[in-house]
Amino acid sequence: MTPEAYVQQKTARSGSSFYYAFLFLPPERRAAITAYYAFCREVDDVVDEIGDPGVAAARLQWWRTEVSALFEGTPTHPVAQALRPHLQSYGIQPKHLSAVIDGCQIDLDQSRFLDFAGLARYCELVAGVVGEVAARIFGHRVDSTLQYAHRLGLAMQLTNIIRDVGEDARRGRIYLPLSELQAHGVKASEILQREAPWGYSERFSALMRMQAARAHATYDEALALLPEADRQAQLPGLMMAAIYRTLLREIEAQGFQVLHQRTSLTPVRKLWIAARTRWRER
Repeated sequence: MTPEAYVQQKTARSGSSFYYAFLFLPPERRAAITAYYAFCREVDDVVDEIGDPGVAAARLQWWRTEVSALFEGTPTHPVAQALRPHLQSYGIQPKHLSAVIDGCQIDLDQSRFLDFAGLARYCELVAGVVGEVAARIFGHRVDSTLQYAHRLGLAMQLTNIIRDVGEDARRGRIYLPLSELQAHGVKASEILQREAPWGYSERFSALMRMQAARAHATYDEALALLPEADRQAQLPGLMMAAIYRTLLREIEAQGFQVLHQRTSLTPVRKLWIAARTRWRER
């Protein structure tokens, strides 16, 4: 299997909303974003799929070595090999890849966040920087477009956190800031139990409404930062934002039933939202 085939398979198999936005890109940009997204998935899978923290830490360290090899021109992993031809064209730097690894290292080192400031720093590594690289690949002429991309990355990560409360709890993780749980009278043990009567209390619902309101506000802030001159180039990001925001609204409409299930949109619906966004932006 070629490196290009490997990253295509990795991205398609993930079922991510990103994949449907990538379909509308020209071939060269699509190849670049597919390789970069596959890199992010590979690193993230270290935390999600390796149960032994010591082995996972060693694997992340291996990826740090592989990033160095990539920029020296000697990568060995098919994802890094697929990404190599696109580094210079889109201004991808070692710090852009290292940030993703740093974020996953935080996942290994801690399973709670005291406050939103700490959570935001984590989100910047695993989503804000990813948004910036995506914006570089999509194409931009105005510097503030990168600010928009960081903010949009945060909004989408906040949506992921809301969607995955129950799934994360099964792994013993809580990404909702502990200070906000305390402010709403929700105990960490109630989240981790994921069952009645604790799970879907009014206290929990109020906490989740706050999380959703912040995510919506962050989407609005991001979109306000996008310059008109780059709007067409950044169309894939707008597609992703539309898909993620639809997902957020779906979770809200269901009353934040996120402890026992993981809400998702069908592939057909994601593709339809992406196509509709493209049509509206023409």
